[in-house]
Amino acid sequence: MSRMFNVQRNLTTIMDFYELTMSAGYLEEGYEDKISVFDMFFRRIPDGGGFAIMAGLAQFIESIDNLHFTPEDIRFLRGTGVFNERFLTYLENFQFHCNVWAIEEGMPIFPKEPIVTVEGPAIECQLIETLLLVTFNHQCLIATKANRIVRSAQGRPVMEFGARRAQGYDGAVYGARAAYIGGCGSTSCVMASRDFGIPASGTMAHSWVQMFPSEYEAFKKYAELYPDACVLLVDTYSVTKSGVPNAIKVFDEVLKPMGKRPKGIRIDSGDIAYLSKKARRMLDAAGYPDCTICASNSLDEYIVRDLILQGAKVDSFGIGENMITAKSDPVFGGVYKLAAVGDDKGGYIPKIKVSESIEKMTIPHLKKVWRIYDNETGKAMADLVTVYDEEVETENGITLFDPVETWKQRTFTGCSARCITTPIYQGGKRVYESPSLPRIQEYCAAQVATLWDEVTRFENPHRYYVDLSQKLWDCQQALLRGLNR
Repeated sequence: MSRMFNVQRNLTTIMDFYELTMSAGYLEEGYEDKISVFDMFFRRIPDGGGFAIMAGLAQFIESIDNLHFTPEDIRFLRGTGVFNERFLTYLENFQFHCNVWAIEEGMPIFPKEPIVTVEGPAIECQLIETLLLVTFNHQCLIATKANRIVRSAQGRPVMEFGARRAQGYDGAVYGARAAYIGGCGSTSCVMASRDFGIPASGTMAHSWVQMFPSEYEAFKKYAELYPDACVLLVDTYSVTKSGVPNAIKVFDEVLKPMGKRPKGIRIDSGDIAYLSKKARRMLDAAGYPDCTICASNSLDEYIVRDLILQGAKVDSFGIGENMITAKSDPVFGGVYKLAAVGDDKGGYIPKIKVSESIEKMTIPHLKKVWRIYDNETGKAMADLVTVYDEEVETENGITLFDPVETWKQRTFTGCSARCITTPIYQGGKRVYESPSLPRIQEYCAAQVATLWDEVTRFENPHRYYVDLSQKLWDCQQALLRGLNR
């Protein structure tokens, strides 16, 4: 658990005001105990990618575990003049009783499928909407972007360097966490390292070099201070004319007599492909073939990929603003929609939202998500969304169909189905323990590896199908027919 939440950080009022006005209205109508089912899902994958990465569940759990309205919260709400004392008393005594299911962190996720489902009293479901969305929308976005960049590096370490460009303190800290889930090996953010155990990385800024009378003296002092972790920033003045020559001189005069080897140099500007090749030749000729070269400077997955294609001699990458802000596509777009309400017999009345835009039509009912895997290759073939009480049998094969273009059908044989909808809370009591962050990162890498290359490519990825069971599709169509009567 992160130290930021160990100090009892209360996020209960991270909510849009209309969550409160609706909830007060539910109380007046006697709906406070009316069972409701809400789904969080997203409609579009950032950057036109083939999949997104689930992240943020641990922070959501910590927030829900600490959910309560403080006396200061109640005084503020009373001061708005909007809410009556009955509703304020309800908030003073607020307790969480909902069931929550979610897809685990690190799992590839796809549009339309529910990644979080909340079932419980209507007011409780409503009050956590904004908190839920801001948590998952942010971390899913950054984990997805980080995973793209990490995959573009083709096994070379990627360091998250974005704290100073993040949108606020939480953006820096939780962005670093999400980037680590996506595959980054370290972070420059000390708080993220402290709170989450992410390895910290970083050497010097240009100001260190400028502070000294000469570049050589700056390098010399740094090597004397940190002989076991000496990485020198060589582009303050000129990479090839002064930076690398001065670095080599310091390696010879300071580290070599101590029996130490340099860890690396970093290039933060210029034509990195050209400069890294030239620097590599200079380092090798000087007897330092083990001295690594790190590249930074507004990199993203496309620049990293191109540098590798151009034969750049880069061993690792430091990625800042383009990852920590997901600059190329900075909105994840997850939504939280009502899918069902309880009936008088302990069952559910499915609900649907229909819009002028077909992509905004929702999938009704309380649901589960199943992932279909090929038994021979272990590859994920498709996801199947079912009604909550359905089981998926694959022993005799399974036929799936596109819920929109229903003539598109495929029968899978030699496959297995795994329910990836995981219970998190039952009756407001937590029944799930988050794995350690390194375990989540390992899980993410293993699950991304189950996707076909056609799904993971950056341009025009193959569409990974999220299909509906026949029972769920029939339910959706019945509701649509009812609306047209």
